[in-house]
Amino acid sequence: MNIVVSGGGTAGHINPALALADELQRRGHTVYFAGTPQGVESRLVPQAGIPFTAFPATGFNRNHPATIVKALRLMNSSTKKARAWFNEVKPDCVVCFGGYVCIPVGRAAEQLGIPVVVHEQNSIMGLANKYLSKKAAAVALTYRVAGDAVGDASKLVVTGNPVRSSVFDATREAGRAYAGVPEDALMLVVFGGSLGARHINTALCQQARELLKRPNLYVRHITGPKEYDTVCEQLDIPEELKDRWTVVGYEDRMGDVLAACDCVVSRSGATSLAEISALGIPALLVPFPYATADHQTTNAREYVDAGAAYVIADDQVESPEFADLLAKLVDDASVREGMHAAAASFRTNEAASKLADVVIGATR
Repeated sequence: MNIVVSGGGTAGHINPALALADELQRRGHTVYFAGTPQGVESRLVPQAGIPFTAFPATGFNRNHPATIVKALRLMNSSTKKARAWFNEVKPDCVVCFGGYVCIPVGRAAEQLGIPVVVHEQNSIMGLANKYLSKKAAAVALTYRVAGDAVGDASKLVVTGNPVRSSVFDATREAGRAYAGVPEDALMLVVFGGSLGARHINTALCQQARELLKRPNLYVRHITGPKEYDTVCEQLDIPEELKDRWTVVGYEDRMGDVLAACDCVVSRSGATSLAEISALGIPALLVPFPYATADHQTTNAREYVDAGAAYVIADDQVESPEFADLLAKLVDDASVREGMHAAAASFRTNEAASKLADVVIGATR
């Protein structure tokens, strides 16, 4: 079968879409990708060897009517282009992962009678997915609570959030060799998503000397490209300890790094949580407070309730409470063992296969 996968704007939409594409291709199906010309998908999808077609789309500001008119014109134009493209590639199903580009792509599929499957990565459904879910053949969820936005509950199926095979295939041994961390050391990874997180970075710099009093602890601090220079300036540790605190702006081999580590401090975006749960990594989560409808806090709460993570608000990361939670995560092996076991309840390793089953089922 021919399957079109669509998503745009952030890696949080693209990575699970590529994970599904991997699974569909493994099953012998042909996959095409529809995204925006300027989004990260325009780079990541061709790198993955998947045919990529771009359709312009943009958001709007309700307080500025002119932006609404422009967005609607662009979406109507892209809908027509998507219909013409579909007549060429003849998809059996279109799968939408979110982002404004999914609206014209999904609308074109509906107009041609092609089944649409929506996948929502977060605990709060995004605007594009909410719109498309009204006519979708199926709505796949990472978190059951996201389905509250869908009128027809019979469409809902919880699949989890797909993770690419490169994450599952990574090994602790290869990751430790890449990171330069001894096998018997304790490794903490700090990251705030692809753009970084200033509060997390500042808090870790403040804790660095105290953390490195543990002679067996190694830290890999992924700052985000814009924060790298600032972190290097803030990080005040003796020269002889710097080989145990590695600062990088961006990490291309995240699968290897996560496979190597024992615990993480992280934001709670959909992709970060999926990768953390896929490998059962104990975590201290710091939700991004300005995410739409505060969905990162809702995401994180699912993991805390399951016993798979700690959570603390962004405005509390420079507090004694953050220092205490971080110390427990690093020092208490029983805490990490409990979180590792609890993460298995999310069954993220099955998500790509489950979603592929939903997609194939929608074509019948």
